[in-house]
Amino acid sequence: MLVALGERRRYGPLPRQSIRLAAIAGVFFTGDLMFWHHAIEAVGAGLATVLGNLQVIIVGFFAWLLLGERPSRATLLALPVVLAGVVLISGVIGEDAYGSAPQLGVILGIATAICYAAYLLIIRWGGRDPRRPAGPVAVATVLVVVCAFVVGQAVGDLDLTPPPASLFWLTVLGITAQSAGYLLISISLPRLPAIITSIILLSQPVMSMGLAIVLLGETPSAVQLLGVALVIGGIAGATIPFGRLRDGWQRARPSPTGN
Repeated sequence: MLVALGERRRYGPLPRQSIRLAAIAGVFFTGDLMFWHHAIEAVGAGLATVLGNLQVIIVGFFAWLLLGERPSRATLLALPVVLAGVVLISGVIGEDAYGSAPQLGVILGIATAICYAAYLLIIRWGGRDPRRPAGPVAVATVLVVVCAFVVGQAVGDLDLTPPPASLFWLTVLGITAQSAGYLLISISLPRLPAIITSIILLSQPVMSMGLAIVLLGETPSAVQLLGVALVIGGIAGATIPFGRLRDGWQRARPSPTGN
């Protein structure tokens, strides 16, 4: 918020269209957070985060439906692989699936990915001014607070008096991952090569899965872990330009003559 105020003093207020689009993005981001937190309850933090990263595939199809941008051949080939991984994560195949309700967790995880994909597309559409990346994020954040309060009150799962320890960790989360993290993402992604962006973003579900196992003691079944591998592998196949990576590696290798 402070960064957004600094941008306003320097460049003036945001255009009304940018504010409207950022507000709509905030509504979708509220859905993203709510579906994701309930998915964590149903299938665990690691698997829920992997499912949320399906937004990489969903963004491509949203762009196809709304903007007429046909998905790449790699995305179309990756889709059945990713869907197979989702089925394995759901626990309908095999035994000892982790989670109190893994099938519900998959549904909530897919809803998370859809909302997150919509957020990314709308916030990019409304935040075209590279000088002011924080403004649209600040507007979206305000809408998240309002929408989360309204929905939490209506559903009845909003705790208005959390204990001090919870408030401390929520503050740490808000300052680090939610504020600094998303601000850094909005600043850095447009400035990075596509191949670097794809690889960095794929580190999130991998690290989340590992940390959930190590720190939270989550124990997905072997079938679910295979599903995780298929989902992450499918996303990698759809987003990482392996041909360019191979060409760049070949150019970087020293020639046999030493020249």
